[in-house]
Amino acid sequence: TRREDWFKDYIKNLEDDSEDDDRRDREKQERIEASIKKREEEVQRTLSTSLRERDKEREQHKKDEAIQHFNALLADLVRTTEMSWRETRKQLRKDHRWELTDTLDKEEKEKLFEFHIEGLTKRNKDMFHKLLDETEISLTSTWKEVKKMIREDPRFSKFSSSDRKREKVYSEYMSEKFVNAKTEFRELLKETKAITFKTKQMVDDNGGHLDEIQKILENDKRYLTLDCVPDDRRKILLMHIEELERKGPPPPPTASEPSRRTTK
Repeated sequence: TRREDWFKDYIKNLEDDSEDDDRRDREKQERIEASIKKREEEVQRTLSTSLRERDKEREQHKKDEAIQHFNALLADLVRTTEMSWRETRKQLRKDHRWELTDTLDKEEKEKLFEFHIEGLTKRNKDMFHKLLDETEISLTSTWKEVKKMIREDPRFSKFSSSDRKREKVYSEYMSEKFVNAKTEFRELLKETKAITFKTKQMVDDNGGHLDEIQKILENDKRYLTLDCVPDDRRKILLMHIEELERKGPPPPPTASEPSRRTTK
């Protein structure tokens, strides 16, 4: 009958609605579970990263401590630049602190040793230079002369046990000092207003004019420093005079400025 058909349709609709509700509930639960799983994975990744960084920091801290211990060993036991790494390593192994440097490999230890030697070399060289600065020497003083003057100073023997090495550093020191002295003398000549592009002709006309210029220069230490090498000093002076003549008169102050034209 029609009533039975209506009832059947009604029951069928109820079943369909129930299935839709069940499907929606399942989908919702699946989304919740997927979200929870994703969050758990993110937390796990973050935790793993954090643990790796913590382990890395811990390892770096151990290495930093080992470096400090090794540098302390070098500072206490290596006070001369004339020891080889092989000799030094044998000596360092006898110290109980050597075990505290196990996290460093052979290459790292040797590199720290070389850096330590470089620092010692620089300090000793600076100390030796200071000793020479304090000593009354001229630009022509020989190593043999200077050696007699400084050999009783503790810095002399502390620098090196090799006289050849001391002499080499002294030669380099004097070479640099000589170059600086000549550079400073050239600066003095540039500052001396009595020397102009006309000076060459004046010296050619009157030989005494060069003596007058030298008397002016004698009032400056930069001239007197080269007293020990008068020929070199005179050569530099004459070259400067000739150079000024070649250049000719300096341009007027406004010559280098661009011309200015007013536009209307």
